[in-house]
Amino acid sequence: MNKSQKNLIIACDGEAASGKSTGAKLISKKYNLLLVNSGLIYRYASMLVLENKPKKIVPYVQKKISKISYRSLIKKKLHTQAISEYVGILSQNKKIRDIVNKFQRKIIKKNKRICVEGRDIASKILKKNPKYDLAFYFKCKISVASYRRWLDLNKKVPLKIVKTSLKKRTQIDKKRKHSPLIKVKDAILIRSDKLTKKQVVEKMSKKIDKHLEKKYKLLIK
Repeated sequence: MNKSQKNLIIACDGEAASGKSTGAKLISKKYNLLLVNSGLIYRYASMLVLENKPKKIVPYVQKKISKISYRSLIKKKLHTQAISEYVGILSQNKKIRDIVNKFQRKIIKKNKRICVEGRDIASKILKKNPKYDLAFYFKCKISVASYRRWLDLNKKVPLKIVKTSLKKRTQIDKKRKHSPLIKVKDAILIRSDKLTKKQVVEKMSKKIDKHLEKKYKLLIK
């Protein structure tokens, strides 16, 4: 059995603009994993609310999300500053989180080789049934994170505003009542401000390969 045939469930959590999306994307490509970005689902929900201003947010979001495929979300333009500022607020709503979690679990149950990226993946979504094989936690200095996000936004928003927005988002994520952002005990820390993209992939790959080798040896005994 080669590496691409073994079941593998990866959880990637981290702060805003910490490099977790890039890390998850690169490692998913290398190990042929289905990549699920929970942030895209929250961003889509935020876009719906901002653009349509429904009187009853929860039933409206539930109806819209039930009709969309994850593949179609990838093609949408969801990384605007307005969405970035609102998504942290919307994600505090427990009923919205339940809708998003249900959507994610539906995808996860159908795939045994998957990488899920977000803010409560190891602590909530992949805590059990199924549980992650490996968890990574991404962290990045705010000065580096804000500069990267500023470039992603094509410098259309002042760097100072981007930095303030990211600080606020991380504070909201860590202090929210439901599923706050935390680093689980066995999560492997990835400092993306101290590593290049290549080094991030190398560190993650080393941990994944070690896990797969250990798991395979146990299976053939």
